[in-house]
Amino acid sequence: MNQYLVFDWGGTFLKYAVMNEDTEILEKSKVKAPSSDSDKEDLFSRITPIVEQYRDRVKGIAISMPGMLDDRTGYAKTSGALKFFIGCDVGKEIRNRYGFPVSIENDGKAAALAEHWKGSLKGCKNCAVMIIGTGVGGGIILNDQLLVGKDFSAGEFSFVMVNEKKNDLDDGYWCRYGHVGLSKILAGRTGEDYHSLDGIEIFRRIRNHDSDAIEALKEFTYGYAVQIYNLSILLDLERVAIGGGISEDPLLMDCLHDSIRRFQNELPFGPENEHLPMAEVVACRYRNDANLIGALYHHLYGTWEN
Repeated sequence: MNQYLVFDWGGTFLKYAVMNEDTEILEKSKVKAPSSDSDKEDLFSRITPIVEQYRDRVKGIAISMPGMLDDRTGYAKTSGALKFFIGCDVGKEIRNRYGFPVSIENDGKAAALAEHWKGSLKGCKNCAVMIIGTGVGGGIILNDQLLVGKDFSAGEFSFVMVNEKKNDLDDGYWCRYGHVGLSKILAGRTGEDYHSLDGIEIFRRIRNHDSDAIEALKEFTYGYAVQIYNLSILLDLERVAIGGGISEDPLLMDCLHDSIRRFQNELPFGPENEHLPMAEVVACRYRNDANLIGALYHHLYGTWEN
C-alpha cells in the first residue's frame, strides 16, 4: 500500500505524519514553526530533513496550511501566520525543491474533508468544521460538496467581524476566539500577562473551581454559540464539529453546550425561538489529526496540478 508524507503547517508547529491510503498514521511528529517575521527558507530548513528522512518510502507530499489557497495549484493569496508565503506558488516551489507530486489544501477545509469523509460529519449533507487554533479556521460542506468560493475564502472564520464598533484584531474579529483569545479573556480578569497562560493552565484552574477561569471559559464559548447560531440561520446546517488542540479537553465541549443552551434561552423571538435552527455541535472525531487526514484525502481524491 502506498505511503505519503503529510504535513500540517500552523503558526506554532509544523506537524507531519507518514500515512497510508487507509488514513493509518504510521509515524507522526512535529517541529517548531518559524516565527511570523521569518522567511520561507527558515521553514524549508526545518522540513527538508523530514522529506529526506522519508524520501524512499513515500509517493507524494500532501500539505495542510492556513490561508486563502488555490487548492488546484497551491498558490497562496494569503497564508495566515506563515506570512512569508503570501503571493507564492507554494505547490510549485515544493515540487521543484523535492521532486515529489505535491498537493496543498487550506487547513480548515482539510479538517472538513476529513470529518465529512470518515469522521463526525459523515453522512451530513450540510455541515461545517470549526478549528480553534491561533485563529479560527473552518470548512463548510454544502450539498455534500466542500465550499471553496471564487477567492478560496469560504470557511475563513477568523475574518468574520463580530463587533462593528471595534475594528481591531483584539476585539473586532472572530480571530479573537482562537485559543490565545481564551488566555486574553482570563488575563483581562486577573491582570496577568496572557503569554503566561495556556489551555493546560486555564483548564487546571477550572477544575480547581477558579471563578475567573470559569467565567473566562463561559465568555469564550458564548462567542462560539453566537457564531454557530449565525451559521445555522444562514445555511441551516445539520452539524458543526469543533476541532483544534483545545477541543481535546472535554470541559470545552461541556461549556460550549451550556453556552448554546443559554444563548437559545435568551433569544428574543418568543414563540419562534423553538423553530429557529441550531446545528448539533460535536467534537471532531480526528481532533488534532483532522488536518492531516483531510490533506491526504485531497491528495488522493482532489483535483490538483501534479
